[in-house]
Amino acid sequence: MSLSIRNQIPGVVTSVTPGEAMATVAVRLVGGQDVTAAITLEAVQELGLVAGSPVRTLVKSTEVALATGPVEGLSIRNRIPGTVTDASMGGAMASVKVDVEGGEFTAVITKDAMLDLGLAVGSPVVALIKSTEVSLADD
Repeated sequence: MSLSIRNQIPGVVTSVTPGEAMATVAVRLVGGQDVTAAITLEAVQELGLVAGSPVRTLVKSTEVALATGPVEGLSIRNRIPGTVTDASMGGAMASVKVDVEGGEFTAVITKDAMLDLGLAVGSPVVALIKSTEVSLADD
C-alpha cells in the first residue's frame, strides 16, 4: 500500500499499555530512539501488536514540530534529535528535512518559524511529535 505520509520509520514494539478505549504503544525505532504512539485498542487488536512486533511509525509532516534544543516542561513525549539536511521555503510555509539515527523526518512549518529559529542545513534540531499523532502499520 502506498501512502502520502512522508515520515515512515521502522521499529519494534517494546510494550503495549492498554486503557479503556486507547492504548499507548512503545516502539524502539531502528536508530534506537523510543517513540510512544497512542492508538485505539481496536487498532492494537487488528494489528496484533505485542512486544516484539515489527511496525512502521507513520507521522504526517504537518504534525512534526521543531526545536533548536532540548525542551523542558512540555507534555510532548516524542523528542527525537537530528540535523537539518534540507530546507526550502515557499510564500508562507517551509519544508525541513531532518536526518535522525536510522531515518529521516520531514517537518512542514511556517516560513516565519523557520526564519525565527534560524534553521539551515547543518542546524541541530529536536523533532517533537505528540503520541496521538503517531500512527502504526504492520511491517
